Amino acid sequence: MLPAVVYLLLLSYQPMYGVQIAFRDYSLGAGITGSPWVGLKHFITFFESPRFLHLVQNTLTITALSLLTFPLPILLAIGINYCTSRRLAKVVQMISYAPHFISTVVLVGMLTIFLSPSIGFVNTLLEMAGFDRVNFLMIPENFKFIYVGSDLWQHLGWNSVLYIGALASVSPELHEAATVDGASIWKRIWHIDLPGISPTIIIMLIMNLGFMMSVGFQKAFLLQNSGNIVSSEIISTYVYKIGLVQSNFSYSTAIDLFNTAINIVLLLTANAICRKTTETSLF
Repeated sequence: MLPAVVYLLLLSYQPMYGVQIAFRDYSLGAGITGSPWVGLKHFITFFESPRFLHLVQNTLTITALSLLTFPLPILLAIGINYCTSRRLAKVVQMISYAPHFISTVVLVGMLTIFLSPSIGFVNTLLEMAGFDRVNFLMIPENFKFIYVGSDLWQHLGWNSVLYIGALASVSPELHEAATVDGASIWKRIWHIDLPGISPTIIIMLIMNLGFMMSVGFQKAFLLQNSGNIVSSEIISTYVYKIGLVQSNFSYSTAIDLFNTAINIVLLLTANAICRKTTETSLF
């Protein structure tokens, strides 16, 4: 356990000391403790900023669309589990897992080429069908769907692995008894498989709700351009620009700390609701 403990202490717990710069006017020369304490000044500045609602709205819209895709890995896992051809099941698994191992930079490059108005195959198909070519990445309304759709394609198979493992733990005797009683596949799925893996589903849902305000920075930043900036500017990209590009470390830390606080509240709320309604929870 020692390597994992050292990793957490150095990269997760030790940096917490620096969170206090969100409450200070931090300067490199004065250091953390030497910088003057300003309390909630930077938080108030962010809340009163005209960008506040816009950033929160963009972030929540993307995460809400991502949550709508939550059942899809479960459906894929059930489909693979009931596939009568083991060879076909393995092929489907391999094809669906493969995109997970593509790096974000490569994925964005692929999207840029595929959706290109001049050489992209998507526009080529549209032109063959009699439609005009479209610069998809320059249209703000398209950004959220491109982001969520590519994320689904990349991680659908990988996210189903956990549910496939959970389905393997469901007692086969229950299925045998249900089959003898004349239960159809749909009834077996509804009354045996889903209740059997419900604890796993609930835990994963709680964890996803705990990350509602945390949209991945890298892909959003790489897909940004002057045309879609209205939709693609989210909290994580704004923190990067304010903190590292403009060197306003205190303000950017305050924004990120606010983001983390909202995630903690959502996690605790979802956990409490699930514990009361289903008796399954993280803690």
